[in-house]
Amino acid sequence: MSDSVVMTSTAPPVTGARGRRSFRRPWMLPYLLITPNLLLFSAFSFFPLLYAFYISFHDWSLIGDVTYAGLANYRRLVADTQFWHALLNTAVYAVASVPTTMAGGLLLAVALNRRMPGRVFLRSVYFLPVVVSAVATGIIAAWMFNEHYGVINSLIVRLGGDRIPWLSSPAWALPSLVIATFWVRVGFCMVVYLAALQSIPTLYYEAATMDGASPSRQFWKITLPLLRPATFLLLILSVIHSFQVFDLIYVMTGGGPGFSTTMLVQYIYQSAFMTSEMGYASAIGVVLYAIVLGFTIIQWRVSRQSENVL
Repeated sequence: MSDSVVMTSTAPPVTGARGRRSFRRPWMLPYLLITPNLLLFSAFSFFPLLYAFYISFHDWSLIGDVTYAGLANYRRLVADTQFWHALLNTAVYAVASVPTTMAGGLLLAVALNRRMPGRVFLRSVYFLPVVVSAVATGIIAAWMFNEHYGVINSLIVRLGGDRIPWLSSPAWALPSLVIATFWVRVGFCMVVYLAALQSIPTLYYEAATMDGASPSRQFWKITLPLLRPATFLLLILSVIHSFQVFDLIYVMTGGGPGFSTTMLVQYIYQSAFMTSEMGYASAIGVVLYAIVLGFTIIQWRVSRQSENVL
């Protein structure tokens, strides 16, 4: 009987160019996958942002030569009363629209989080304006707020009231935009709050019920504190949206009557494409970018702190 020897051989390490390619391939794959998105972001966001910052220090009318102006555009911006008026309009619009849409979204989320007939249909109805084009919703809102044949004034007249010049009066134009924004944005707030509500463990409510806590007390002591991260996220996103709003206001009022509903983005559009002052419009855009960046940094830091706490 001959002894059988079991030979185990190990493959020699791969060397050379082939080995280097197989070594690099795993860590290079994520970068290769994000390259198309990175190229699109650079072409349509990053480089235009840098160019806008560059143009803000120059005078340019789109068809002439680019002339260096230094800080002249920023000095003009500080002394421009229309810029401060547009900034004030934007701030008033944000203060009026953000809390109302968030409160409405919270109420809808709490109501539609319970078992009730047709809740899926109602959720879809409230969320529908979010997925519809802002131009389409602006046209619908302009029809609804029309002074002569709008459905809102028709309802007011049937109830015995007088017609309200929603879009033609400086006193009523901004409130009409706030109401239209509530209609458009409340569905988004509702969905975020619904997701947050469904992530709360039910054992908290079961323990509170056993201790005799009423539903209202459970809402104030359990639901509202646990919705704090979602509330802060919605606050930042809604403020950023209110500072960037353009299409809804452009369709409904065009920034008027007068200058009563002109926001920062609308003023940038007017300066760039109506008066052909690209340098000055870029300077306003840089200021708007700084404001939005500030809110984004706040959101990022607070979210990081929440992750560290968890």
